[in-house]
Amino acid sequence: MSALKKLKEKGYLKRRRYEGIIFLVTFGAFFGYLGHVMGVTNLLNTLMRTAHDLLMNTVFFIMGITVLTGALGRLLIEFGVVRLLEVLLAPLMRPLFNLPGVSALAGLMTFFSDNPAIISLSNDKNFSRYFKTHELISLTNFGTAFGMGLIVLAFMTGLGYFSGAMIGLAGAVIGAIVSTRLMQFFIKGKISPDKEFAGGGDEEQISFKSEGSTFQRFLNAMLDGGKSGVNLGLAIIPGVLVISTIVMIITFKPADAAIGYQGLAYEGVPILPKLAGSVDWLFKFLFGFENPELIAFPVTSLGAVGAALSMVKAFIAQGIVGGNEIAVFTAMGMCWSGFLSTHTAMLDTLNFRELTPKALMAHTVGGLLAGVSAHYLFVLLSMFGIA
Repeated sequence: MSALKKLKEKGYLKRRRYEGIIFLVTFGAFFGYLGHVMGVTNLLNTLMRTAHDLLMNTVFFIMGITVLTGALGRLLIEFGVVRLLEVLLAPLMRPLFNLPGVSALAGLMTFFSDNPAIISLSNDKNFSRYFKTHELISLTNFGTAFGMGLIVLAFMTGLGYFSGAMIGLAGAVIGAIVSTRLMQFFIKGKISPDKEFAGGGDEEQISFKSEGSTFQRFLNAMLDGGKSGVNLGLAIIPGVLVISTIVMIITFKPADAAIGYQGLAYEGVPILPKLAGSVDWLFKFLFGFENPELIAFPVTSLGAVGAALSMVKAFIAQGIVGGNEIAVFTAMGMCWSGFLSTHTAMLDTLNFRELTPKALMAHTVGGLLAGVSAHYLFVLLSMFGIA
């Protein structure tokens, strides 16, 4: 082993030791504080009971939705409905998003499935050739703004908030416009000449081909779509159980303040609301939030919208959610549905990893404006008695 390699290995091991020490200190301080306030036994019981309740009453509910919407989405693709919608929406793409008409397909695919659909499309040469370089890169922001859209809408509507969900969809569209165009502004004319390519092609050549009888195609599409829904439902379990449990335990209070902590599900130390409470006037102005606990939803959406959805029932049970909050949740949930992972993966496959910070910045702004737009749209429509 060369001396240089030994030095590099020694430096790597040293960094790993420092990381281990920092992790133990941070982990111990966080759970040590929670255990000090709640009691260690109550803390452990709350963690396990919250995770169990989320699994039984939220994850399986969401999985049921993902299976149904997965089957529906695949049927719509198989029998040309998505293609029809693409043709209808194509004229709006250039004036709204400054993208070629075929980009409507990207929005529809992520809406009916999830953000990763945009990655496979961007790698398809039959699809990407219709875009100029800056347009294809901004497609990351466009497609991500509609990720899991059908699932989010179905979830919110199933809770009895149809109008709020539709207003949220409008807010998500506004957020997508802002995010996409802002990303194009950041990068247009700043891409290395050796990475530039010109778009152009016959969009009508894009098609979905399938074989077999109508009944066989119907059966295969329904079962394959339902299977993809199961996979998606399973994929959200770690996010819901880990992220939501941790966020909830720093969001909610004891179930009964007079008795104190009992180790029940959804108890916790309200650290997040206290932090948000210092600027609660801002959240009220932007989103109309009357309770600082509600900020937990958009924060969680940054990583996993499935985990964020798991909080809605708890908010409803506490009586702190109405039509306005559902509209804001829907808009920000769709716009921020796990974009922290999707942007990095897609830009890496396109060989533009260095543009990831710009994409994240643009989409953060887009998601915020999606929530603001949904709030003020709800207020405006409420004035006319529509919402």
